[in-house]
Amino acid sequence: MGRTDVAALLPPEPQLARARAKLGQLDAVYSTPALRCRMTAEALFPGGQVEIEQDLWEQDFGENDGRHFSEIPDLGTLSRQALAAHCWKGGESFLHMCARVAPALDRIAGARGARRIAIVAHAGTVRAAIGAALSQPEQGLAFEVAPLSVTVLRCHGTEVGIVRTNGGLVG
Repeated sequence: MGRTDVAALLPPEPQLARARAKLGQLDAVYSTPALRCRMTAEALFPGGQVEIEQDLWEQDFGENDGRHFSEIPDLGTLSRQALAAHCWKGGESFLHMCARVAPALDRIAGARGARRIAIVAHAGTVRAAIGAALSQPEQGLAFEVAPLSVTVLRCHGTEVGIVRTNGGLVG
């Protein structure tokens, strides 16, 4: 989907209530500027303040943004490194996105210390965070990220540990 700004397809309220219970009490909630992420954050944390972080936007796929996967030109077989470096015409590469996302995550973690923070973001943003935790941005592309799933990272000073990926949030 990329940066095409569409509304969220949210689950019914009973599922959202279960998701809220799973997430527990949080100290801060951040979202990308995308309407779908803002709507999800507001549905999961009603009445709470959602801070918008511009640098957490999904990867910019340029001329292919908003197109269905089947409409995007096939790149053939690429190594993970080559795929991460590939830049769509008018867009950015995954590595460029990682270079944008990592400092935003550092700012958020630094501003909040060791507190519990939720970030409602895109699959690409989650992959960039995982790649940063692994100190190999391209390795984030090895992870599948399901809609409305939870990835838990734990900050230890300047080190980041991966606690869980793709945890079920609704269902």
